[in-house]
Amino acid sequence: MSVIAVKIKIMPESPDTSIDDIKDNVNKILKEQNVQNPNFEIQPIAFGLKALVIMFGWPEEKELEDLEEELRKIPSVSSVQVIDIRRAIG
Repeated sequence: MSVIAVKIKIMPESPDTSIDDIKDNVNKILKEQNVQNPNFEIQPIAFGLKALVIMFGWPEEKELEDLEEELRKIPSVSSVQVIDIRRAIG
């Protein structure tokens, strides 16, 4: 079973949106999906807008689109974008 390293950027609808609320919802979804080693980073964009960037291990044979769809359903999320996928060694 191979693992890929995935990096996803989640953009909130506005600068007033609580990035911590989005992070909590994302964390719940990741736990349900048995995601390996999630790492969260808050990245400033512009004018007070911040993106949530998540990096985690994902089984290569499992579809990533289902996870993306679940993340898009989180309230106050404007967009979900996979920004990097790499094959992990090990």
